[in-house]
Amino acid sequence: MIEIKQHIEHAVLVGLITPNQPEERTNEYLDELAFLADTHGIVPVKCFTQRLDQPNTATYVGEGKLEEIRRYIVERETSKVESDIIDVVIFDDELSPRQIRNLEKAINHRDKHPANVRVIDRTILILEIFLQRAQTSYAKTQVEMAHLQYMLPRLTRMWSHLDRQRGGGGTNRGMGETQIEADKRVIGQRIALLREQLKTIDKQMATQRQHRGKMVRVALVGYTNVGKSTLMNLLSKSDVFAENKLFATLDTTVRKVTIANLPFLLSDTVGFIRKLPHHLVESFKSTLDEVRESDLLIHVVDISHPNFEEQYEVVEQTIADICKEDKPTIVVFNKVDNFTYIPKEEDDLTPLKRENLSLENLEKTWMARLGEDCIFISAKKKENIDALRELMYDRIKAIHVKRYPYNDFLFQKYEE
Repeated sequence: MIEIKQHIEHAVLVGLITPNQPEERTNEYLDELAFLADTHGIVPVKCFTQRLDQPNTATYVGEGKLEEIRRYIVERETSKVESDIIDVVIFDDELSPRQIRNLEKAINHRDKHPANVRVIDRTILILEIFLQRAQTSYAKTQVEMAHLQYMLPRLTRMWSHLDRQRGGGGTNRGMGETQIEADKRVIGQRIALLREQLKTIDKQMATQRQHRGKMVRVALVGYTNVGKSTLMNLLSKSDVFAENKLFATLDTTVRKVTIANLPFLLSDTVGFIRKLPHHLVESFKSTLDEVRESDLLIHVVDISHPNFEEQYEVVEQTIADICKEDKPTIVVFNKVDNFTYIPKEEDDLTPLKRENLSLENLEKTWMARLGEDCIFISAKKKENIDALRELMYDRIKAIHVKRYPYNDFLFQKYEE
């Protein structure tokens, strides 16, 4: 049997250093972009950065940097080794249709045979990952609509090869323009159909939530790849898919969980990320409804990540945008087993940095800020899980007793 070798795409990544985004943060974003590319099966081989006051409206980067990127791609093409050839250039910010068109034209320019290097941005990369990982028809519908909404204004570049062709019968419009309009109409109709399907699904999901009765609802939220699904499996004894990849979970999973004598519903939701495409936020309305309609949030944070504080703020801001009222929240700092600590030299007079703070210092700092609604665990190593269960029990019980005050004596009897 002949084994067909699948082509692996290689990419260069491009980001900007601006007055609002210093070099350190740009490098962090590019590291995350590289992780996104790897999640999608693309191998990142080099990063390019440039200092600009703001993105160039025509080509995102300046002419000199664009030529540097083009030369690097051409040099790798001449080696004729498949692993050296660059297939795609990924930009860390959303590109306009004009920028994509100009970038593809410049990057693919050759004297004899034009190249076919794709130009994509962070938004389309995330959308492609979602398309790749969506399992249920519901998730697939949500992602397809977000993808089409993103592609609709970018159709022009797909039909640029027809721009010079003219239709007969005295018409002033070229065939390219006619094709674009036809495609826009087809995609517009498809988006309208998907929107109606999502409305129907949203109603079905809302009905399902109503049929769950008045059980306390708990939602796991957090940045992508912080260990929500691993924690879900541990608490619910289920087998939700979990791996060390971004967006391993797209479909909301709901499980009935019982701690001691207290039953509740636990849901695992899609992870958040910086620069999350707004089309996805709109499309994943029902997924976010699980957060909006929950009684208690378990905000999972990867304490081992060097920028966990920014990730924490991204999730908190997203939740604030989704939920109009404040919800009781337990902040769970996960992955303490991966935490690294670099002791500061005694004669070092520079201010303390995040990597110079021990886990004990961080615990004191965050517990002082959040009080008892804060706990440090390792879901993978099952460290401090019993303490988390006790904390969840106390918070869920308080909600349950308010909802069913006549059951209070049952808890008293159990705890005695």
